Amino acid sequence: MSTDVLIVGAGPTGLALGIDLARRGVDALVVERAGELFPGSRGKGIQPRTMEVFDDLGVLDAIHAAGGGYPVGMIWQDGQRVGEHRMFDPVEATEDSPYDEPWMVPQWRTQRILFDRLEELGGKVAFGLEAVGLDQDEDGVTVRFATGGSVRARYVVAADGGRSAVRRALGIGMTGETVDPNPTLVADARITGLDRDNWHIFPPRGEGDGFLAICPLAGTEDFQVTAQFPEGSSVDLSLEGVRKVVAARSHLAPEDVTEVRWASDFRPRAALADRFRDGRVFLAGDAAHIHSPAGGQGLNTSVQDAYNLGWKLGAVLRDGVDEALLETYEEERRPVAADMLGLSTSVHRGEVRRGEATRQLGLGYRESSLTAETRQAPAALRAGDRAPDGTLGGVRLFDAFRGPHWTLLAVGVEAPELPGPVGVVRGPAQESYGTGLFLVRPDGYVGWAGSREVGLMDYLGRFGLR
Repeated sequence: MSTDVLIVGAGPTGLALGIDLARRGVDALVVERAGELFPGSRGKGIQPRTMEVFDDLGVLDAIHAAGGGYPVGMIWQDGQRVGEHRMFDPVEATEDSPYDEPWMVPQWRTQRILFDRLEELGGKVAFGLEAVGLDQDEDGVTVRFATGGSVRARYVVAADGGRSAVRRALGIGMTGETVDPNPTLVADARITGLDRDNWHIFPPRGEGDGFLAICPLAGTEDFQVTAQFPEGSSVDLSLEGVRKVVAARSHLAPEDVTEVRWASDFRPRAALADRFRDGRVFLAGDAAHIHSPAGGQGLNTSVQDAYNLGWKLGAVLRDGVDEALLETYEEERRPVAADMLGLSTSVHRGEVRRGEATRQLGLGYRESSLTAETRQAPAALRAGDRAPDGTLGGVRLFDAFRGPHWTLLAVGVEAPELPGPVGVVRGPAQESYGTGLFLVRPDGYVGWAGSREVGLMDYLGRFGLR
């Protein structure tokens, strides 16, 4: 069996990449070692920038319907409500940033929505295929499976999680640290006796105790239970184990926990792969970077890895662009992942409050070799920055950007004639952009910016668009 792109892992990263390639007409196969999609709520926070990505991928309405906003934290002591805690300061939506705050969707629901979208576009996932080894040459990669058999692909993307079998087969190391030596339980449970309007927080009662937090999972009947234990503790993931910790640390009785639907334990860690590429194999998501869950950066950074890599693979495989374009994946994404790892760790340790940085709207690629800023005195918005939403010439910009194409904005200046694959939007000076020409990449970042068209056609030629 052969394909253009083999994606190993059907988590949010692999599914998002599968969607992006499917809509570009690239032949891709997603393989997953498990027999089904991941069943837990683990990565439940979707940041505003990822909401913009999901808008482009065609799943935003389903994501909105499946989740809800974050509830206010309610602090309990001795069975009494003693105060409120807000995880982040509220931010009002603006025309250029329409998605203002994180949206809570249990990870299993996010994956189901992405899976359904992939199938709608004609993509497919093969379950029960565990990658155990690979061989690559100048023309492609052969991936072998535990059940026997193999798949030949022109490129392979490892999206198979923090214990990535593909990364290990390549011999790529990870550099990092233990963020917190204390083990943490996370479980999806049915619980009675608590309202669903608050995130219930039970601080440690004494020395040696850990915290307990019980969060209603929007769009479901479940709560996510999170409990920290002293270093060296073993964590009981059974129904009785969850009942025991909930009863010991809150005013609830053991029988108030009526069901445990999924449970896991982890020790928060931060680690970054030494490189994101080996020949024709790329690392994405947790295979490339492992985050503390604090601040909700892991899933979001991972989906945006896929979003960055998807259009580049499409350009090479569908449009005949030089393979050198693929070198920019690591160039652009590894520094972002490193920054987000530092942010996650700082949030976990209480050094940084969730806020503007965790929303991920300020991330960009100003230093990328793909970025060309030709203006002598650029305004606040520069090439390499995220292209804001807004209205130009009566057209909503996110509507114009949506889809696997480039878009030129002619803001207060004349627009040159461009080849058909590039969309063009014209209008007067606009608050977020000022004036000038702005060429927006397929992943929503300004690739080229200028006061006039000099150099624009040469830039487009790098991507086979001239």
